[in-house]
Amino acid sequence: MNYKEHIIEVKDYPKEGISFKDLTPLWQDKKVFKSMISDLCKPFETSKVDIIASVESRGFVTGAPMAVHMNAGFVPLRKPGKLPRDTFKESFELEYGSSEIHIHEDAISNQNILIADDLLATGGTAIAAYNLITKHFPNANIVGFSFIVALDYLDGLTDLQTLGIPIHSLVEYA
Repeated sequence: MNYKEHIIEVKDYPKEGISFKDLTPLWQDKKVFKSMISDLCKPFETSKVDIIASVESRGFVTGAPMAVHMNAGFVPLRKPGKLPRDTFKESFELEYGSSEIHIHEDAISNQNILIADDLLATGGTAIAAYNLITKHFPNANIVGFSFIVALDYLDGLTDLQTLGIPIHSLVEYA
């Protein structure tokens, strides 16, 4: 399926110079959405994934259905102040700012983890997710990353490749 034809580029959003990829049309069409979830999971079907770890907030849109599709659990990686119990945190830089993500201290054990997010840009969020999990859950095994979109013209893909684990995306912008 050509997922790119369902993505709308919005110029100068959220600030001037950014070409925002609006993914909501992918989610509105039930056939496209179902196919997209299946295709995001496909490369990892033999990896015995136990947990999909997904980054707030657009990552949740695909992460939770991916977990259902793969018969896995779902762990949210959230912004500060959004999780009710004790958390570990990791700071990172975004394409247009900085942030941090949190995870409950008891969220993961010695499990196979697939990190899922909507978009790979500079790689800051994905690397923060990787660092957060590997630092605080050393017995966890990250089997890969799965993204709807990869912006190849930014350095995120190159930076993630240094980790030596599989990276999958459905749509690439060169």
